[in-house]
Amino acid sequence: METKNKHPKVTVVTVCRNALEPLQLTMDNVARQQYDALEYIVIDGQSTDGSAAWLRQYRGRLDRWVSEPDCGIYDAMNKAVVMATGEWVVMMNAGDRFAADDVLSRLFDTERSNADVIYGDVVKNGAIKRAEAPHNSHRMFFCHQSALVRTACLREFPFDTRHRMSADFKQMKQLLLARKRFEQVDFAIADFDTTGVSNAKRSAGLWDNMRVIHEVDTAAEQLRLLPRLFFVWAVCRLRGR
Repeated sequence: METKNKHPKVTVVTVCRNALEPLQLTMDNVARQQYDALEYIVIDGQSTDGSAAWLRQYRGRLDRWVSEPDCGIYDAMNKAVVMATGEWVVMMNAGDRFAADDVLSRLFDTERSNADVIYGDVVKNGAIKRAEAPHNSHRMFFCHQSALVRTACLREFPFDTRHRMSADFKQMKQLLLARKRFEQVDFAIADFDTTGVSNAKRSAGLWDNMRVIHEVDTAAEQLRLLPRLFFVWAVCRLRGR
């Protein structure tokens, strides 16, 4: 799993459907990563916008790719984790980018053997949003695209596809409650595409978060977390978001 200079192999995953231009942007960005042990996998949900033809043309940039039907974004991510041969996986979806060309080398020029999840800040609309220290919360305390997770952990806790919008939130809660080791870095890892489904359907995402809390957390934690989340959900509904 390691190269001669001790950099662990990192699998970058892009899942997409009918998002050719954002896919091209992400692939160009990944190709610029200054990292010697990178595997790149693209899972396309049988797009009809020419994505498959473009992937076929540029398959030399990829280690593996498929274009076939799936059951949604988290099903596609699970499929990629099965294919991954890297020690670490980072989900960089169509439209998302690494915040700098040396992100992975900056991460792994330092020994990270004690970590199960490595995460950092995210760039949104040109501004850096700081990640928070690990804690059990009503929401993600970091952006999913700004986290690298050990492949073994992703296989132990796969994305729950019953959650159409918050399977990543559930997975991170499960990892936290299983006492997996979270390591925070003080720089931005990803530039996040804010046009994604979780941003377009804010109230639906909050409702799915409430379902996750109900499934995963203790009664005491539910009592702490759900009232605040319900209030935010109600406000979003009133505003039509």
